[in-house]
Amino acid sequence: MNNPIIIAIDAMGGDNSPKKVIEGIHLHSKTSENIKYKIFGNQNLIKPLIKKYNLLDEKYELIHTEKFVEGEDTALSAAKKGKDTSLWLAIETLKKDEADAIVSAGNTGALFLISKINLKMIENIDKPALSALWPSKSGMNVVLDLGANIECNSKNLVDFSIMGSALHKALFNNDLPKVALLNIGSEELKGNAMIKETFQHLNENKYSLFEFKGYIEGNNIMEGKVDVIIADGFTGNIALKTAEGTSNFIIAELKRALSSSIVGKISSLINYFNLKNFKKKLDPRLYNGAILLGLDKPVIKSHGSTDSIGFANSLKVCEKTIRGNLIKQIKENIN
Repeated sequence: MNNPIIIAIDAMGGDNSPKKVIEGIHLHSKTSENIKYKIFGNQNLIKPLIKKYNLLDEKYELIHTEKFVEGEDTALSAAKKGKDTSLWLAIETLKKDEADAIVSAGNTGALFLISKINLKMIENIDKPALSALWPSKSGMNVVLDLGANIECNSKNLVDFSIMGSALHKALFNNDLPKVALLNIGSEELKGNAMIKETFQHLNENKYSLFEFKGYIEGNNIMEGKVDVIIADGFTGNIALKTAEGTSNFIIAELKRALSSSIVGKISSLINYFNLKNFKKKLDPRLYNGAILLGLDKPVIKSHGSTDSIGFANSLKVCEKTIRGNLIKQIKENIN
C-alpha cells in the first residue's frame, strides 16, 4: 500500500469545535481509504470524542495543546500568541513535510497569515487567491479570488486562471476546464483597464491547461457554461456574499410560504422529494471547503459555522486536491 495521505487538522477552530471536527473526521473516514489525520488541540476535550466516534488508533495522531486561536482574534494577535496554538502547530507540520495539507474551520485571517509565515509561495506567483466551489446547472464551478486580494493586476488574474483550472482538474478530473473573467458585460470593450488587459492576454496566448471563453456576467455564473470564474478579491467576495444571501433568502421564503397555510402544507407534502432535492442543491455544507491557492501546500478553510457534515466535505475537498496533484499541476503550468 502507498504511504497514507496525512491531513493536519486544527481541531479547536470554529463554532462547536472540537465536537464537529471529530465527528466530521469520523464521517470522512467512512468514505475514504489510506488517510491519516494529525489532530491538534486539547486532548481533554478531544479524547472523549474520539472514543465516542470510535476512531481507530491507526487513523489518527493526537497532538496536545491547550492554546488556540479564537474567532475574535486579529490575524496579527493570533500570530503573536506563539507557536504552540493548535493552528500554528498544524500549519507547521506542512512546513516540516510531516503532512500533505491542512484543514481549519477557525479564524480566516489567522489561517492565511500564519500559513504565509510558514509556507513558501509557488515560484512565479505573486499573490495567493481564495477559491471555493459554486453550484451550477451542470455541476460545480471554481470561483476565485473571493477576498484574499482586494487589489489585483492582470498578471494576478492570469495566475488565478491557471491555479483555478488546476484546482478544477484536481477535483473533477476535467481535461480542459473552461475559464471566464467576471465582468459587467460580455462585450470585449466592457470593463476596466485591468480586465481588458487580462482578456487580451488570455485571448492571444493559448494555455494547455484550460480553454479561455471570454467574459461572464454575474447573472450567468450558475448557467454552467464555464468551469472556472476569475475575479479580483473585491468583486469576487461581493459576488459570493450576494449569492449566499440570495440562497438563504429563497430557502427562508419558500419555507415560510409552505408552512403559513393549509394549502402550502399540503403542497409541501405532495412535492416533498422535489423540495428536498431543491434544498440539497442549495445546501452550503455540500460546497464547504475554500482553498488558499498559491502556497506550496494546500490550505483548506472550512466555514466556521458549518456542522460536522460540512467539515467532512472540506476534508473530502482536501483529499481530492492531494490525490489530483494540485500543487504539481500549478507548478508545471505557471511558467
